[in-house]
Amino acid sequence: MKRNTLLHIFPAIAVLAIGLTLSAQKSHDASLARNLNNFNSIVKQVELYYVDTIDTDKSFKAAIEAFLSSTDPYTEYFSADDQEKLQKMTTGEYGGIGSYIMQRDGASFISQPMEGSPAAKGGLRPGDHIIKVDTTDVEKKGSDFVTKLLKGVPGTPVRVTVKRPYVADSILTMEIVRAKVQEPSMSYDTIINNIGYLRLTSFIDKTPAEVRRVLEKFKEDKDLKGVVIDLRGNGGGLVESAVELVGCFVPKGTEVVRTIGRDALQEKIYKTTRKPILPDTPLAVLIDGGSASSSEIAAGSLQDLDRAVLIGSRSFGKGLVQTPVQLPYGGLLKVTVAKYYLPSGRLIQAVDYSHRNPDGSVARVPDSLTNVYRTANGREVRDGGGLRPDTTVDWGKINRLVYNIVADNWAFDYATKFTAEHPQISQAKDFEITDSIYADFKKFIDPKKFKYDKVCEEMMKQLRTTAETEGYMNDETKAQIDKLAELLTHDLNQDLDTHRQEITEYLGSEIVGRYYYDKGKVAYELKTDKALKLAEEILKDKNKLDAVIGSR
Repeated sequence: MKRNTLLHIFPAIAVLAIGLTLSAQKSHDASLARNLNNFNSIVKQVELYYVDTIDTDKSFKAAIEAFLSSTDPYTEYFSADDQEKLQKMTTGEYGGIGSYIMQRDGASFISQPMEGSPAAKGGLRPGDHIIKVDTTDVEKKGSDFVTKLLKGVPGTPVRVTVKRPYVADSILTMEIVRAKVQEPSMSYDTIINNIGYLRLTSFIDKTPAEVRRVLEKFKEDKDLKGVVIDLRGNGGGLVESAVELVGCFVPKGTEVVRTIGRDALQEKIYKTTRKPILPDTPLAVLIDGGSASSSEIAAGSLQDLDRAVLIGSRSFGKGLVQTPVQLPYGGLLKVTVAKYYLPSGRLIQAVDYSHRNPDGSVARVPDSLTNVYRTANGREVRDGGGLRPDTTVDWGKINRLVYNIVADNWAFDYATKFTAEHPQISQAKDFEITDSIYADFKKFIDPKKFKYDKVCEEMMKQLRTTAETEGYMNDETKAQIDKLAELLTHDLNQDLDTHRQEITEYLGSEIVGRYYYDKGKVAYELKTDKALKLAEEILKDKNKLDAVIGSR
């Protein structure tokens, strides 16, 4: 009797659930139609009666962006004019001169030409102030304006006039032929102490071919002890490229990631499709807070499969998948359609955009609310909040003095001066900031123009004010505060000596980049790279590797 009753109840519950779902959907559709009609009416009335003319393109773009702000930062609208940005994100290609442009005080400067680019071949250098593009005066124009003028159809010429500091004839004009510029996804590869190293800056359609080429080269080295993949600062890109990277190290047919949309039936599983190149070579992946999206797919799946040891600091935590949707009149919407889940089943999305604070802000998932999952060897890993490395590296906190030297372009400007005075330097890995170079750098800094973050001095002022307000200021108190203030007053020359080691790392990298581009910078920085040294120790010692990820 009870069974028959249940058989009647279950269909009733199912019908009720479907009915409630349909009712909710109907209510949602009615609300959507009502709001669209209201918005349409508002636009018509403003067009008819508003006292001034409305820039409709600008207004509608603002309205679209306001609407999308309630979703997540990755759901974006691209007008027909903006789609080049999306193409550049997925292919790394665009038509132009191939140089990064920086903005300072409302003007535009060459930051770094890409190696082998039209800009580099044409003679542009970091520090060049762009004052004219063809016949357009851009001396006081921002980087967005100048960049649009420099980009164009490959094969077309552009005349660029610059003002070059620290040289006699400071005004130079160069005719540069635009080309299809390809931003490489791999900035550097080498073998150091029998450890293959490659740094990836993004995941684009050409990434797998670049990676396989380098790994095949590593494979030829009979003394190879391990491989390090550096994904620090890599913001991601194409999921397929990340899957192919993982496929270089794990068996064909291995699940790397699966994506699930709003409807659980919208599930897609990504598996490796090719035979691995280095299936047994010890592997380490370097990550930090700038490692996101596809970088986290690659690193996280290798961690879940116990194929690699993760070294560095916690990753960004982006577990959302976007797809482009074509819109009328050339527009395009990049919309979040799913979340991705790693082989262990975990989602590493750090922020829940569906639950916002009253002010509209969102917060990261606290560690106390994360869930435990297991890797292939049974190790404990957690969801939410990005990837936690197996071995953590303390990067240290940047000193305020060092921060100001970099942020206020003292290191950049000195490198410009140094390059003008020195036609060549030693190889990137051999270059050193000598005592004489550092002494010259110290002279280069003008104490009157150097902007200190004078936190201690401001706190001393506040202490004096508080002491007077509270009635503690007498001769003895004043003398003690004066003594403390003297101890906390900045001595620029002394501070530059105290923090020479940290400053040297940034200054040397900036100088080397002028001669050897991004590859040179990486080669120079690796000499003191804590994460790489730690990776080398672990990869060369099977006991240490097994202690981290277990025996395979």
